[in-house]
Amino acid sequence: MKQIDCYFDFISPYAYLAFEQLPRALQDAGSYAVAYKPVVFGALLKAHGQLGPAEIAAKRDWTSRHVSWLAREHGIALRHPATHPFNPLGVLRLALACGSVGDDRLPNRHVCRAIFEHVWQSGLDAADPQRLAVLQQRLKPARNPQDGAIKTQLRALTEEAVALGIFGVPSFVVDERLFWGFDALAMLRAYLLGDDWFAPMHWDEMADRPLGTQRRR
Repeated sequence: MKQIDCYFDFISPYAYLAFEQLPRALQDAGSYAVAYKPVVFGALLKAHGQLGPAEIAAKRDWTSRHVSWLAREHGIALRHPATHPFNPLGVLRLALACGSVGDDRLPNRHVCRAIFEHVWQSGLDAADPQRLAVLQQRLKPARNPQDGAIKTQLRALTEEAVALGIFGVPSFVVDERLFWGFDALAMLRAYLLGDDWFAPMHWDEMADRPLGTQRRR
């Protein structure tokens, strides 16, 4: 059985689309298990010196349109939250507080689905304290989302992602290979099916290319 680590932040519409599409994309792709690992997308951006999509006006507009189109094309229910970006810490900590999978106490797919729907199917403010309180009551977390241990766990998962070279969400890691983005699901499927393209020599060759020039910062 293959272990797939899914690093994500509920703030990302592409993470939502990938979450919804994952079972269909990997149907009949062999035996696998998914570990859902919440991380702080903003911290990944900071670690790699990147701007977020919403910090570039034209990119923010494009992302909204692109995500809406992708949702329609794939038959995924989508209503953008009232404001975006929003502070995702409340939903990230709630997910971990509900964690029950393995020794790492990660959230299961049921918990992640409920939170993704809270963010991406309501059209409301995802960070609204009253809405979060209702969601917390519904999910009945075993731990308090505000506990220091939850905050430490979220920080540790984010640092783990940075150490792995993860620069965006969603990212899927299997056999130490990184697959980034909603549009990488087909690539992930091909790998799980044993596509020869992923032979070590070819995989490494694609990354082993010298830089021709670098932009000054």
